[in-house]
Amino acid sequence: MASRKTSAKERPSYRCTECGWTTAKWLGRCPECQAWGTVEEFGGAPAVRTTAPGRVTTAALPIGQVDGRQATARSTGVPELDRVLGGGLVPGAVALLAGEPGVGKSTLLLDVAAKAASGNHRTLYVTGEESASQVRLRADRIGALDDHLYLAAETDLSAVLGHLDTVKPSLLVLDSVQTVASPEIDGAPGGMAQVREVAGALIRASKERAMSTLLVGHVTKDGAIAGPRLLEHLVDVVLHFEGDRHARLRLVRGVKNRYGTTDEVGCFELHDEGITGLADPSGLFLTRRAEPVPGTCLTVTLEGRRPLVAEVQALTVDSQIPSPRRTTSGLETSRVSMMLAVLEQRGRISALGKRDIYSATVGGVKLSEPAADLAVALALASAASDTPLPKNLVAIGEVGLAGEVRRVTGVQRRLSEAARLGFTHALVPSDPGRIPDGMRVLEVADVGQALSVLPKRVRREAPREEEQRR
Repeated sequence: MASRKTSAKERPSYRCTECGWTTAKWLGRCPECQAWGTVEEFGGAPAVRTTAPGRVTTAALPIGQVDGRQATARSTGVPELDRVLGGGLVPGAVALLAGEPGVGKSTLLLDVAAKAASGNHRTLYVTGEESASQVRLRADRIGALDDHLYLAAETDLSAVLGHLDTVKPSLLVLDSVQTVASPEIDGAPGGMAQVREVAGALIRASKERAMSTLLVGHVTKDGAIAGPRLLEHLVDVVLHFEGDRHARLRLVRGVKNRYGTTDEVGCFELHDEGITGLADPSGLFLTRRAEPVPGTCLTVTLEGRRPLVAEVQALTVDSQIPSPRRTTSGLETSRVSMMLAVLEQRGRISALGKRDIYSATVGGVKLSEPAADLAVALALASAASDTPLPKNLVAIGEVGLAGEVRRVTGVQRRLSEAARLGFTHALVPSDPGRIPDGMRVLEVADVGQALSVLPKRVRREAPREEEQRR
């Protein structure tokens, strides 16, 4: 019997290096995170143990008697971030903010740390990637100075925990979790074991002290959060910081939130003086003109539950090469190609096939939802005919391969946002619901009806030009 127990203990065990799932036999694919080739042998199989009942720390109560005031959110001082968090940071909550290098994570969190600091609430900002003097220079530039904001440059977990005992902050900002390591765990900083240990220690400290914590996380080349997926499961909130480094717009998108919804998006503008929230960001995506220009069309997109008015631009020119160019910026190339095919087949605009076509959005916004299909199609048709669309017109709807215009979600919210900004006409699918006062809505069933907003003589002009070339 003893030999059987010994052989069971010496049997090798396997663990997934991505999520930490363990098994007694090797598998090519981890059943937990569905990753291939991540299951590796790491030691003997864990012995089966039984745990005896112990003393409880807190007696179980009926849910109606539990005090919910301890989970009341406190504002960070940045309204756009509060919108995404669901009102602010809850005491004891741990939030993970991830984004590409240079997108502005450190700038945003330094501004949050300064605005959240007050006489009754100290803030501790721990940096593991920069020196304290470098962070001070950034704080001078963006005006993030406060007597109750404490700064430390540490890469040792025990030193970070020591600062917590000394400062006793209400908010901890750690930049970043991949740079801090525990001396009791083998492995380089940023490894699976180190990230698990650092995150676990900070989460325990946050819960015990009722301290809110903001962690900065790195991302991989694919845009996913670096490190084990266990990190995303441990924290309470996961936020993604998105934006093109060549544009001013930055978006904070909630991916996971135990204290609120994940449908909210915060908009920020990054400039030389720092980063500021945009309560009305639609102005970044529009070009104000006295007269309409051919090849432009406006639409209303939804970022989470937030409607944003965006402008789609298109330009068509005679091609000088056998294979015409198709260039897009801010739009999905596959969707634009599909709109070109629909216009050529269903809209009878054959001049688009042999012309160079350029399409883009204004302000760096990315339109990926199908609700922008109708605006893209009208912008391409307007550019091909060199005729502008009517002024103060927005187009909302998904276009199918048969040329039909399909319904999309949130039409009433989109129309209300367009009416608030002064737009008076809209092209929408059938049955749009309640229409805002002062707005004229044209319900269209297919692309042919949508193209009726262009003058008839111009809509026939593009095929006629093609016939003249032949």
